[in-house]
Amino acid sequence: MSSAVSGARKSLTWLASVLAVLFALLSVGVITGRASVAPGLGLDLAGGQQITLQAVATDGSQIDSSDISQAVEIIRRRVDASGVAEAEIATQGERNIVVSLPGTPDPKTLELVRRSAQLQFRPVLLVGDPAPVPTTPGGTPTAPPTPTPTPDAATGASPTPSPSAGAAGEGAPAREVANVKTGVSETTSGTPSPSPSPAQVPTTPEPTDPSDPAWITDALLAQFSALDCFDETNRSGVDVGDPNKGFVTCDADGSAKFILGPVELTGQDIDTASAGPRTNQLGNVIPGEYEVRLSFTSAGSRKFADTTRRIAQLPSPRNQFGILLDGVIISPPSVSEAITGGQASITGTFTLDEAQQLANQLKFGALPLTLEVQSEQKITATKGAEELRNGLLAGVIGLVLVVIYTMFQYRALGAVTIGSLLISGGLTYVTIALLSWGLGYRLSLAGVAGLIVAIGITADSFIVYFERVKDELREGRSLAAAVEHGWKRARRTILASDAVSFLAALVLYMLAVGGVRGFAFTLGLTTIVDLVVVMLFTHPVLALLARTRFFGEGHRFSGLDPRQLGRDTMYKGRGRVAGPETAALTLAERKAAKARAAVATEDKE
Repeated sequence: MSSAVSGARKSLTWLASVLAVLFALLSVGVITGRASVAPGLGLDLAGGQQITLQAVATDGSQIDSSDISQAVEIIRRRVDASGVAEAEIATQGERNIVVSLPGTPDPKTLELVRRSAQLQFRPVLLVGDPAPVPTTPGGTPTAPPTPTPTPDAATGASPTPSPSAGAAGEGAPAREVANVKTGVSETTSGTPSPSPSPAQVPTTPEPTDPSDPAWITDALLAQFSALDCFDETNRSGVDVGDPNKGFVTCDADGSAKFILGPVELTGQDIDTASAGPRTNQLGNVIPGEYEVRLSFTSAGSRKFADTTRRIAQLPSPRNQFGILLDGVIISPPSVSEAITGGQASITGTFTLDEAQQLANQLKFGALPLTLEVQSEQKITATKGAEELRNGLLAGVIGLVLVVIYTMFQYRALGAVTIGSLLISGGLTYVTIALLSWGLGYRLSLAGVAGLIVAIGITADSFIVYFERVKDELREGRSLAAAVEHGWKRARRTILASDAVSFLAALVLYMLAVGGVRGFAFTLGLTTIVDLVVVMLFTHPVLALLARTRFFGEGHRFSGLDPRQLGRDTMYKGRGRVAGPETAALTLAERKAAKARAAVATEDKE
């Protein structure tokens, strides 16, 4: 058995195994009632529920467009984290936010949409690596890394020195908070401290202040060890915890996780926040550096002064406090002195956009703003079953036309195209159905359009490959050799074409919103499927067919007849060729005959 035949059979075995596993998983989901044979449909095809929210300032203060944009972004993060796909979130007028959820959303998702954001200031007790720490069946960490222990006067433990400014591990930006009057500040230690074991955390019977490590209970430490901040759902927030107890959460960018003490300040203690260029003690602008300025209320000024006075005396990381919006840390600045006067600034490795975003988040969290439900109603499908039928009909018509063309152009070889399209369709279907079950993906009409476009992308790969094989046959190769050489040349073209299609789909998905993202998603998915099918099915099948008598000898209905390709001779092996009008000749004899014919032509001239 040749290596080409062996490789082809291995590829087909792999493809069959993948399809069997995927369909088995879907079957299990259908049998257990957790999945459906048909994938979930999007808002435009299945309808859903629409909630209209109005932003209301309880104290009558002004609400601007940036506040509404921040509220939309928070709601979008919540909905995405809940697993609801194809949701639409848009503004209506100056203060209204319209949230449309496909299908029948569960009560928990609806509550996430209705809930207003909360801003909290909590002292940092422990900072750890974002990855979860494996635990034993008893619930304790199996092999925790050597920690940077939280120092305590009772134990005499000394702190590990903090990194210099800008060394916030894993690229996390360093942050510092300073008294606006003096400008004195200290950089946050951005390098996470690994998770300690319970025996390494000093405890006292009762916490004496919000920064006391006694807030770190065994249950809280176990929660901290298990938390995975690489998982985006753990950075979506909403669960703000008990304000009077310790709390475990992630940094918004997933660079670290924290154990925090009780809440010391809330959004009600902040008057406003703004961003701008950083200035020195003389009021001169420092080029390329930006800061976020905070103004506290009179009550907030006293609370903030007490908090900073206490934590400024503590070693890192307990000289930090976490600023949380929606239960997730948006900034963990450190302090080195008591900040009085109700004015403070947060500085660090900010860009202007990052500073403005943090200022908007602080200002939004500081607003006495609530989201009141104005209306809540069921909505019907905007497109409906007729549009879906028309879309599917268009796909069937396109598929039939591709089949007719390939059978006319490639004859029996077109059967390979038909088989490839069927495999591609089955693989795409089971993938979408599993995504609908596991991730809540919903197929919109725009997504159906992406599937229809994919028929052309798939057919294009086959055409490129078949034409390369024909070119090799015209050059005098046997079919088996033409398949292998043609594949090597076609593979580069197919990879380049699919890479461009996938990159276009990826950019469109990242930058677009709404239904366009549905189109981009299915386009990218089917591009990957096309590559899998042409690698694991189309080429292996053609490599096996090339060894059959029907295709190998160039039957006139095979689509690979050399006479139909413009070549009168067919290579027979062992240096011999055969043609319709000549007996078998060796290659040397054939070349000599051509040379004699050329000489005769020159003599006539």
